[in-house]
Amino acid sequence: MENINQFKLALAACAAALTTLWGWFGWVVIALVFLMAVDYICGSVIAMRDHAWSSATARTGIWHKCGCVLAVLIAGMADLLLGVILGNLPVTLPFEYSVFFCPMVVVWYILTEMGSILEHAVNMGAPVPAFFRKALAITMAAVNEAGEHLVDGGTDDA
Repeated sequence: MENINQFKLALAACAAALTTLWGWFGWVVIALVFLMAVDYICGSVIAMRDHAWSSATARTGIWHKCGCVLAVLIAGMADLLLGVILGNLPVTLPFEYSVFFCPMVVVWYILTEMGSILEHAVNMGAPVPAFFRKALAITMAAVNEAGEHLVDGGTDDA
């Protein structure tokens, strides 16, 4: 029982620290980590069910997840760099820059993980409403379009 209480305490401390450091964004990161774990576990369970589990494929999945984490870290560093540059310009800008890339990248990965988990659910035999799959695809397209629009400055000739 003591170990369970220590685990709960550690989990609550991590959640509080993320909320203090990142606010709402900490919860988005927690959602991404949770979905990555669910996706990996579901993929492993399906592979075991089909007698196709292999450590090489599992390592590839873990490396894929590590690459996603690395991309999120790079997006966070890009936001930090832009914030420092914009904060030290000798002119006053008409807006305040806090973050852009990291939340967009994290949301994109969350949508990707959700799509993968839906594929696993279908593979497990669960009926998944077509409208939900379509809504997820539309949301993913909207995130891609918003990112492209902001990076390209609204031009289609980039």
